[in-house]
Amino acid sequence: MNNVKNSKTFNKVSDIIESLTINPNPDSVAVLEEIGTNSSIDDVREMTAKALVKRNEAESLSVVIKNRGKGINDMSTVVAMSTINSLLSLEDKEKAMKILEDTISEEEISEDVRENARSVKALMTLC
Repeated sequence: MNNVKNSKTFNKVSDIIESLTINPNPDSVAVLEEIGTNSSIDDVREMTAKALVKRNEAESLSVVIKNRGKGINDMSTVVAMSTINSLLSLEDKEKAMKILEDTISEEEISEDVRENARSVKALMTLC
């Protein structure tokens, strides 16, 4: 994937993700989720997950915590661990902790997603 990182296209994608991160419009989260977290390119999913965590809003955090195959539940360990590290690095962890607690208690969410939320919550409690 190194050739992807060096391409002009990747730089444009990176710029778009960064713009959506700082855009206060709530629709930005939907765009990041739809396009970024569903990308077949690990690097794009990783950047998108970091951007969603950086927004530190309930909706953006829900995307990377509650969804199978996204954020902390991504099949790529690089993407999942990067998302976890971003969550651990948050200055204000209150919203993330709330989403983690909600995820753990929602029985309609799959057990593997709830288990990941439990593990991340335990890590965040220690940090």
